[in-house]
Amino acid sequence: MADHPIEGLMKTAMESIKEMVDVNTIVGDPVETPDGSVIIPISKVACGFAAGGGEFEAANGQQNENQAAQQGNSTALPFGGGSGAGVSVQPVGFLVVGQGQIRLLPVDGNAVVDRIIDVAPQILSQVQTIFRRDRRIPEC
Repeated sequence: MADHPIEGLMKTAMESIKEMVDVNTIVGDPVETPDGSVIIPISKVACGFAAGGGEFEAANGQQNENQAAQQGNSTALPFGGGSGAGVSVQPVGFLVVGQGQIRLLPVDGNAVVDRIIDVAPQILSQVQTIFRRDRRIPEC
């Protein structure tokens, strides 16, 4: 049995998606800064794929391929179809590796909360230092 035309459509679309999306699309090429830090872009990738088609009645009134084979006529029914795919690449942030730490710098607008979380250990350390100093002050 010969390959159905829809298989060719699907194969072409899937090969195109494979060419567009690979691991380098999600985790980009690292860039080294003058201070020795390495910055790696991180993205979110979403793919969509659809294919469809249909066979139409032949001009001489044949209904399907089985009837054509039974009648000794090897003509296949005309086929019409299509396929499509879409890829969405959205930047998520940058992974910064350097100076003894690893940080994720997000791209979205909610960076204030992330910054507070990053600074929280430093604030706690300073508060502890202030309380320790208060205990050392002699009472009058």
